[in-house]
Amino acid sequence: MPLPPPPQPTFKESLAAAREALTPVWWRFFDWLAVTPWKHVVVLALLILIVADMLHLPDQIFFIAIFSSVAVKIIAGGKRRSDIAAREATQRANHESMERRVAEAELAAMQAQIEPHFLFNTLGSIETLIEIDPPLAARTQRSLIQYLRAAMPQLRGSGNHSTLGQQVALSRAFLEIMKVRMEERLDYRFDIPDGLSSAEFPPMMLQTLVENSIKHGLEPKAEGGRIDIAAEIAHGKLRISVVDSGVGLADGPSPTAGSGVGLGNVRERLKLLFGKEARLLIESPAAGGTRAVIELPYRSLGPSQPTPEAAS
Repeated sequence: MPLPPPPQPTFKESLAAAREALTPVWWRFFDWLAVTPWKHVVVLALLILIVADMLHLPDQIFFIAIFSSVAVKIIAGGKRRSDIAAREATQRANHESMERRVAEAELAAMQAQIEPHFLFNTLGSIETLIEIDPPLAARTQRSLIQYLRAAMPQLRGSGNHSTLGQQVALSRAFLEIMKVRMEERLDYRFDIPDGLSSAEFPPMMLQTLVENSIKHGLEPKAEGGRIDIAAEIAHGKLRISVVDSGVGLADGPSPTAGSGVGLGNVRERLKLLFGKEARLLIESPAAGGTRAVIELPYRSLGPSQPTPEAAS
């Protein structure tokens, strides 16, 4: 008994099979048009014209083919440009993210070690003062404890999230310790409104400016001098200034002056954290000395906490 003939595919099934077979061809053609120069499209149009003439096809078929190719070329080119832009944006974001992680790792390494000489010198000073000036030794010890207490949250890996109040407390304790060593050669004052104590401010930046003022401004000056640290909101940005009455800039005022390792690190971190929204300025006030200013977007990390007494 002969086998029955296999069932013939329906029109719908044939259409689906044709679509499945032609789809890869279509996308290859689409991708080719996306990258091929326009001169190649012109060559393709001429070939279509020659084939249409040889086969005596109606002119409408030629024009439909040409217009379709041009339309597909425009659409494919736009899609390719969008894909390239998206890919480049992703690569930039990944690169910036990697740079930020590197900067945070460097900061973590820096925070993982408090300057040994600073600690040893401070402990040595306390040991000496115990014999000759016990009250001053006790005050220095309290300042060192305050310094370490302020530094500990950063040493535990708080990253770039800290408040201005925390950084002021750290710098205040540092200055009080330095005052023991420099005695009357160092005076300082803080003018930090209580409402700004909760403002976001990257760790170690304020202390870097203070250390720079002492090392390059006041210590080289025989009679020493004064450091004024102030904060304000200007045009929607947090503005922190550190002004010293030291020896000043050797080459006169320059907004971009100050290329030391510490200031360079501050600039790089500001760039990575805030992009063009933040900057570090180094200037020469008319009265002499040096003014360092950090400007960055104002962001509050929580309820304001009263800062310690502004003057000291």
